[in-house]
Amino acid sequence: MNTKKTWRRSSYSGAANNCVELAIGPAAAVVVRDSKKPGLELTFPDRPFRAFLSTLRKS
Repeated sequence: MNTKKTWRRSSYSGAANNCVELAIGPAAAVVVRDSKKPGLELTFPDRPFRAFLSTLRKS
């Protein structure tokens, strides 16, 4: 099984490497990490994370 993740960084992030990165994890999950400490990851279920992003876009 391939566990390699493709990380995505916001286009708003500058060269300072101060950002949050996202990757699609196993079983419809979203994995989040801090680009300064890439070894630490948080995993969220897909649907609640999408609802979170939707709420952010509305504000």
